[in-house]
Amino acid sequence: MPEFTMTIGGAAVETTAAFDVINPATGSPHAAAPDCSRAQLDAAFDAAATAYPAWRSGEATRRTALKAAADVLMAAAGGDLAATLTAEQGKPLQDARVEIMGAAIWLQHFADLEIPREVIQDDDRARVEVVRRPLGVVAAITPWNFPLILAAWKIAPALLAGNTVVLKPSPYTPLTTLKVGELLREVLPPGVLNVVSGGDDLGAWMTSHPVPRKISFTGSIETGKRVAAAAAPDLKRTTLELGGNDPAIVLDDADPALVAGRVFDQAFANNGQVCSAIKRVYVPDRLYDDVVEALAAKARSVKVGNGLDEGVQYGPVNNRPQYERVRELVADALAHGARAAAGGAPIDGPGYFFAPTILTDVAEGIRIVDEEQFGPALPVLRYTDVEDAVARANATHFGLSGSVWGTDADRAAEVAERLECGTAWVNTHLALAPHQPFGGFKWSGIGVENGTWGLAGFTEIQVVHRAKR
Repeated sequence: MPEFTMTIGGAAVETTAAFDVINPATGSPHAAAPDCSRAQLDAAFDAAATAYPAWRSGEATRRTALKAAADVLMAAAGGDLAATLTAEQGKPLQDARVEIMGAAIWLQHFADLEIPREVIQDDDRARVEVVRRPLGVVAAITPWNFPLILAAWKIAPALLAGNTVVLKPSPYTPLTTLKVGELLREVLPPGVLNVVSGGDDLGAWMTSHPVPRKISFTGSIETGKRVAAAAAPDLKRTTLELGGNDPAIVLDDADPALVAGRVFDQAFANNGQVCSAIKRVYVPDRLYDDVVEALAAKARSVKVGNGLDEGVQYGPVNNRPQYERVRELVADALAHGARAAAGGAPIDGPGYFFAPTILTDVAEGIRIVDEEQFGPALPVLRYTDVEDAVARANATHFGLSGSVWGTDADRAAEVAERLECGTAWVNTHLALAPHQPFGGFKWSGIGVENGTWGLAGFTEIQVVHRAKR
């Protein structure tokens, strides 16, 4: 097994304890990751705090370092790093390469992004500026579905703003992030980016630790609530990017075959393990059978397997608890009268493979409609009136994103603007970019990531008022 080390104060750090990392394509351990102790976490935060004064004072240095980090990741995309990501996460090798390149693109974008400085008064009485100041040390906690690109969503704006970071990846996918920490030791000053690994206890230690002034967390709603509660006594700032149950509404003027192909791709991206992927589809009665059949045909045609194998389009579910959850939700739907137009069961053999599943004859009140499945199963719901479809789409605690699909783009946009969610797409979905803010309504999150809005979340506003009299 290859060896992995944490990065603390710019140096490789080993641990006395370790934990297994499971390859979801086999269901067996394929490597071990260091298990960070409390003392080592203290050392990581101390290193970040020590590096902070010099790092915050040199904007040009920060931009140069971020560009160098982007170059390092872009160069690494064609090497062994992608195979490490596939082995721990499950996604096909080409998708792993794309994720690494995406992380590099995010770093490059923020290296060039202007830090806002706004003059709100300049007259004979005073010159008043609103400037953005860094917060200090940031605790960043990332999930297992996109461990690298979602780390870049946090690292890039945090470092540009002048903060230093202690980063913890998911215990299901720690290895690629640890390797990135190793690679970036060469281009980031010691202590600016520290990477530690461990289980849920480590995350709890981070969120309650006295040093960080900001917690940036991506994960489940349940854990996000615990993070917010842990941050409250110290009034730590938080950005919480949480779960979604994203609706797609197909309008009655849509082309069933064309829309079904696109909806399938945006529902099953990363094997359905995307917080903002389509999780439920509302289709008018007139088009329902045609859309269902087109979705089912696509589901039956795709190749599922080990992400390292040639031609594989979808890998396994990342971990056993999530695999069991998908299986449970599909079984519950079938027990309540749903029909599997495609899939509906695990794939025989080792690993956490589940057949791409299209469920019909479902409605609100069934768990897979009301909850977030986060896996390769999609319920398709009927509607008669678009007003009813919008009301049903909004009747949830979730509010991350949604989409509307139809030939008349203006009409579709009018419907999309009535969705109660952070991003409303028209004739597309999962169209994410570093310049575009991303966040959720309701239980789907607090704050936003990306763009100047995401950058602002890693700063405090300071008013600089200079009297002229």
